[in-house]
Amino acid sequence: MYAIVINALAIVVGSAIGALFRRSISQTYINVLNTAMGLCALMLGSKVAMENMQKTTVPVLFIFCLSLGGLVGTVLKLDDRMERTTKRFSSTNLSQGIVTGILLCCVGTLAMMGPVMSALYGDNTYLMTAATLNLVTMIVLASSYGFGLAIVSVAVFLWMSGIYGIALLSKTFISEELICEVSLVGGILIAASGLGVLHIKDCKTINLLPALLMPMAYFALKSLFGW
Repeated sequence: MYAIVINALAIVVGSAIGALFRRSISQTYINVLNTAMGLCALMLGSKVAMENMQKTTVPVLFIFCLSLGGLVGTVLKLDDRMERTTKRFSSTNLSQGIVTGILLCCVGTLAMMGPVMSALYGDNTYLMTAATLNLVTMIVLASSYGFGLAIVSVAVFLWMSGIYGIALLSKTFISEELICEVSLVGGILIAASGLGVLHIKDCKTINLLPALLMPMAYFALKSLFGW
């Protein structure tokens, strides 16, 4: 469990370092870093999605997850609520940075398999590797969006702790198939976030976030009804 706390701290430290850099460099260089992160998010998300699309056992599941998740997020007006909240604390498009940070730090094999390996086998290798990557990611992001991105640490802590707790309670619930489907949906969301950072297309990624929960609901129902 301590490795999950280290992940959260790494995000806070990375945000602080990035915010300090932000004060000492011109807007031109900040824009360059922002563009670089947008490209990285676009390519990383595409890579994650394509890799897991080849491994999925339910090829159309991600379509239903994104569609239903997007509808839920739109009904709940998650994007509008996040934008109003972040504008109270920052004049920059902080909500976009927060969503990008959450997706980059919460989606992927390290972020999901790490808590599972830690809970079941006491192996924190994945989590410590994730902490290092999260530190670097937040330094780059915070150089564009500021220290407000430290709030991502809360989301990462809750996400990893939730997976850790589920793994302890049920060794059979978290499977490679579930991780594959969540990673596929998450990869698409990361790519969509990259499009937003690059100002190519505002995909309202915040409204799509509930899609990450849909594969879990599917496999829970599948297990319950023996599909």
